[in-house]
Amino acid sequence: MAVVMPNDPLVTLEEAARAVSKTQYNIRDYIQRQRIGKYNDKGEPIKRASNGELRVSLKELKIFLSLAEQGNEKHHWAGLNPELGFHGLPEYQRTKHVHRLHPYLGKFIPQLVEWFLSRYFKPDDVILDPFMGSGTTLVQSNEMKMHSIGIDISPFNCLIAKVKTAKYDVAKARSEILEVERRVNVFSKYLTHSGEVNLSLFPEERMDTLKESLLEECKSEYLRTWFAPRTLLEMLYYRRLIPHYENQDLLKVVLSRAVRSTRLITHYDLATPKEPLPVGKQYWCKKHNKYCIPIDNCITKIHAYSEDTARRLAEFDKLRSDKSSIVIQGDSREVDLKQTLASTPIRNRAIDGIFTSPPYVGQIDYHDQHIYAYELFGFPRQDDLEIGPKKRGKSKLAQREYIDGIAAVFKNALPLLKPEGKIFVVANDRFNLYPEIAQLSGLKIVDEFHRAVTKRTEQGDDPYQETIFLMTRA
Repeated sequence: MAVVMPNDPLVTLEEAARAVSKTQYNIRDYIQRQRIGKYNDKGEPIKRASNGELRVSLKELKIFLSLAEQGNEKHHWAGLNPELGFHGLPEYQRTKHVHRLHPYLGKFIPQLVEWFLSRYFKPDDVILDPFMGSGTTLVQSNEMKMHSIGIDISPFNCLIAKVKTAKYDVAKARSEILEVERRVNVFSKYLTHSGEVNLSLFPEERMDTLKESLLEECKSEYLRTWFAPRTLLEMLYYRRLIPHYENQDLLKVVLSRAVRSTRLITHYDLATPKEPLPVGKQYWCKKHNKYCIPIDNCITKIHAYSEDTARRLAEFDKLRSDKSSIVIQGDSREVDLKQTLASTPIRNRAIDGIFTSPPYVGQIDYHDQHIYAYELFGFPRQDDLEIGPKKRGKSKLAQREYIDGIAAVFKNALPLLKPEGKIFVVANDRFNLYPEIAQLSGLKIVDEFHRAVTKRTEQGDDPYQETIFLMTRA
């Protein structure tokens, strides 16, 4: 049973009313409307209270009143942990340093990872995330002086995570990012006939044949269809430059971020566009509240993201620790962790805990959300190995496959988990699948934390509930 945290003061109705300048009637009304919970004097949630037993959480009450004052009352319900909503946390903190290097649909905020790691683990512990995604758990583990292991089936996800957690010569990385930007800017001026051109990196190439040779390299019908002609040439030229530099993975992420933002789509639907718009097609933009046209170049975004990337790398470099961040591309149901880790600095170390957010059944096609990167860089696709993809739906059969898949992942990780190891699973378990998943995995659910999610990447402001399951060996 979840209880109120020790630093969360429990007070009587009279004390609560006095503390927030309300009446006891107001406090009872909040309880009846399920805006705040009711507890006994031990902090345990209760449905009925004996005389003198009823308590409320002063912290929960103040958070609710703050949200009500801001017009955000919908973000708070009784029974949800008042701390885990992270209400009012500004965008720049939710996407601090390298967490913003590349968009990723549905990732959780770093503060959620921090909250649990700081309470249940200690420096030098080893944390596993078998559904790594873009590497949020790995980045925060490193910042908190913990070793981490991330596994993901998607080669592009692994690229993002490696780039986020890599240790850089920050000055050299910045120099390379800005030099490639400058070269593409010169090429862009050539395309628009707005400046003299000196592409000395390829002195043997003639400018009158450069465009033709770049287009010959492009074998992807997707790229030819979803990008304006000038955009396509600029991104292909950037791609050609990458092998001439040391930080190639980093440059791929910069380019991919720019490419994502320069498709022939509406500005308000970068996450899940359905079809490309014609070049120059005017549309009413809900994001900017005016008529817009799709972007017709790539250099604008390359310019914006180059300086931003260099700055974020420098910010994280000041915070990072020397702990290992190990990225494994593979199927978490089958990866031989002991063998894979044998050549790493944490070989022979047991895993202290797991913090992960598996896919939500029938919610996202993880390869499709980055199709532009797969087409641009030729990464092999592993769509058929995704667990619970959107394309398989949410039917009973899909749920059955999801249960078996997630359970297989945890069973595969258990041999390296310490006997007392803790497993935290972030899930929107609307189908109540995790009790069976725990049972099949040889685990038991020992606690649940419920939170209102008001800010997920690329999603609206309408909140939904999310559960963090705490599991241990059965």
